This record gives sequence, structure tokens and C-alpha cells, in this order.
Amino acid sequence: MKIALIGVSGRVGSRLLTELLRRGHSVTGIARDVNKVAARPGLVLRAADALQPTKLTPLLVGHDVVIGATRFVASDPQALIAAVKRAAVKRLMVVGGAASLKVASGQELLDSSGFPAAYKAEAEAGRAFLKVLQSEKELDWTFLSPSAEFAPGERTGKFRLGGERLLVDANGKSSISMEDFAIAFVDELEVPKHSRQRFTVGY
Repeated sequence: MKIALIGVSGRVGSRLLTELLRRGHSVTGIARDVNKVAARPGLVLRAADALQPTKLTPLLVGHDVVIGATRFVASDPQALIAAVKRAAVKRLMVVGGAASLKVASGQELLDSSGFPAAYKAEAEAGRAFLKVLQSEKELDWTFLSPSAEFAPGERTGKFRLGGERLLVDANGKSSISMEDFAIAFVDELEVPKHSRQRFTVGY
């Protein structure tokens, strides 16, 4: 497939790029600064700001799927959706956050006691982004939330998928490596099972 990856220079975006290229997809990597992204076979780099839909739209034309992998505090869901629609791309996949997942108490992780203040702005922006998507009726969107601990690690290929609840292991830990997240994300891209849904991945 031909994929437009917004946020290619980021920690998650770079791992999605590796997984996409590993599987033979053609990728247009988009970021405000693409100079720090190394050239690779199957990759075309384009500089653009995701907050400027008029400049972003032409770069999205002709792609099968657009992937949003930017930080939520630096994103505008309405601007992104507008750019994807104007480019006549039908499918949008978004790297989500864990904070809007429900925990054992039934409330969202973001609203639970002890949620770190340092992450609240990004988490609230992520929850707002998801709500915008959930009211979107035209695009075929998917929002994949990672587990609570989300960092670079190993590519094991061993993980679980879930729905609206935060996944935890037998010890109560909620985690996923960015490499395994990328596998689950590209699996969904290739064989869609969560059209117009949010789902999650964890160990």
C-alpha cells in the first residue's frame, strides 16, 4: 500500500516507518523537519506542518491510508481530518494514547487518582482527539491506544489486543514496546478489524 505517515521523525513514527518498510509498503514520511530522517528505499520525505491543512493536503493525495503519529498537544484533529478529506483519502489511522482507556474502577485512566500531572495536557488533548474521531461519519478511522508504559524496547510479536479497557498483566503492569505497538498497528492497517473504533494493545 501507499502510506502517508505524519510524524515520521518521532519515536513512534520512526518505528512505524521501519515496520511499514519491512513489509514492503511505500511510505511518504511527513514532518516539520525531515532532515534528521535517513533516506531509505521505499521512503519519500516531505516537509510540512500538520497544523496547516492547505499545505498538507497535496502531500496526502494518492495515498491509501494516512497515519497520524504526532503528539496531541501539537495536533488539531479538525485540521487533519479536513486535509485527509480534501485529499480524497478514505482511511485515517491514529497513534492514540492510553489515558482515555478505562481502568478497574470504571473511570478513565486520566481521571484516576495519581495520574501524573506532567502528562495531563497531552492526555487531555488525546482524549479530545478521540472524541472528534468518534463523531466523524465519513472517514474510515482507527485509533490504537498503547498501554500505560509505552517506550522503545524489543520487537517480540507477542502481545494482546483489547477494546476500551487498559490491559494489564498478571502483576498489574500495563506496558507495550513501541516496536510491538508498530506490529499491531501495521497488522490493523493490512487487515482492518477495527473500522471506526478505538482499540488497544499490551502485554
